[in-house]
Amino acid sequence: MSTRDYRRLSYWWDSLPDDLAGPVRPALATSTTADVAIVGAGYTGLWTAYYLAKSDPALRIVVLEAETAGFGASGRNGGWASALFPTSMSKVAESSSREGAVSLLEAMFDTVDEVGRVTAAEGIDCHFRKGGTIALIRTPVQMERARAEIEDHRSWGFGPEHFALLSADEARARLDATDVLGATYSPHCAAIHPARLVRGLARAVERLGVTIHEGTRVTSIEPGVVRTERGDVRAPRVVRATEAWTSHLPGHERDIAPVYSLVLATEPLPAELWAQIGLRQGETFNDHRHLIIYGQRTADDRFVFGGRGAPYHLGSRIKPEFDHEPAVFDELWRVLRELFPAVASRAVTHTWGGPLGIPRDWYPSVGLDPATGVGWAGGYVGDGVASSNLAGRTLADLVRGERTERTALPWVNRHSPKWEPEPLRWLGVNLGLRVMGSADDAEERSGKASRRAELLAPFLGGH
Repeated sequence: MSTRDYRRLSYWWDSLPDDLAGPVRPALATSTTADVAIVGAGYTGLWTAYYLAKSDPALRIVVLEAETAGFGASGRNGGWASALFPTSMSKVAESSSREGAVSLLEAMFDTVDEVGRVTAAEGIDCHFRKGGTIALIRTPVQMERARAEIEDHRSWGFGPEHFALLSADEARARLDATDVLGATYSPHCAAIHPARLVRGLARAVERLGVTIHEGTRVTSIEPGVVRTERGDVRAPRVVRATEAWTSHLPGHERDIAPVYSLVLATEPLPAELWAQIGLRQGETFNDHRHLIIYGQRTADDRFVFGGRGAPYHLGSRIKPEFDHEPAVFDELWRVLRELFPAVASRAVTHTWGGPLGIPRDWYPSVGLDPATGVGWAGGYVGDGVASSNLAGRTLADLVRGERTERTALPWVNRHSPKWEPEPLRWLGVNLGLRVMGSADDAEERSGKASRRAELLAPFLGGH
């Protein structure tokens, strides 16, 4: 693909300065050697390269990318650098300890600030603005869920400085949507321009001496060698940072289910409209429905708004045409207009999507097998902007054989179960998406919590 083609991937790509958008870096020309070979030039691979190069400038690090840096979710996401972790505290504690679960969430809190620190230090203008995230409460059933969520946080020792329950007036002061009964709020989130972050990070690692080969498709990862269509890279340490595309690697077909999330962007909205809507401090937002939505106000005053609902495709297929589901875009636009009727007369200028990686138990992981020298990270379930930074720092520790507080966190060297074979995987994932969507409709009609959603929550990695 050309630089012009990549600009079609998302609003974020389309709004990149020319110097960040291109040119495409040279592909691997012939077989070579390295100290560390990293597969994937998204956030995970680039953060790993960054911290390795900073800690040991003598390391020969090669990053291999099938397309271009930021081609995947790193250049197409909703722009949240958040401390959200897709697995519940109780589930993390069950597989480790109470202390481990608390330490992991506290590490995520710190990671949001670390992203801001590094981007400032490296001159990466990714529009980082730490305004926290507000989750609106718009029905009595959502209020029950929100109160239970706050009580759960309190039971783990996290006070209102980390997770607060806002009154209707307090919520509207931040975000004046329709039918607001209240909200939950956490300060541990920053709005960013994700493509500026990933492209700036690629530049930063190159300044540190890391080599990035784009247009170099990896065909297999084996102990000590990465095989590509253009030659092999031999290295004693190999890192797999392929997220949704993991399912396309031999031996990993059932590790990750690539599930699509779709996003739209409006035209820039006038100042008087934003004065009414809010989001003055760079807050990101969602609400307490089952089927996930997410949004932010961009630096140029657009709404970027996305959500789940697109189908999972049989055999974990990933194709460009799956990035666009007109029915899902129509529903996202309907929901945004329902939340903010004043945007109804405004234009939608961009629609896009892409796959994110979901492990069978909705539990991300990072690790390295010392026997094979192969490391990995991923399965972020759409919450990878900050998680990938923590994963990159952790992989840098593991590759260098260091024991740190990060390497002791409970997601390290943890393996999720395999997904079911097809067509059971296709049936299960799409059933889950359909049930969560219909649960919101059922709750709105009945005013009661959806029993179906509660029953399905364990399958989807919830409590």
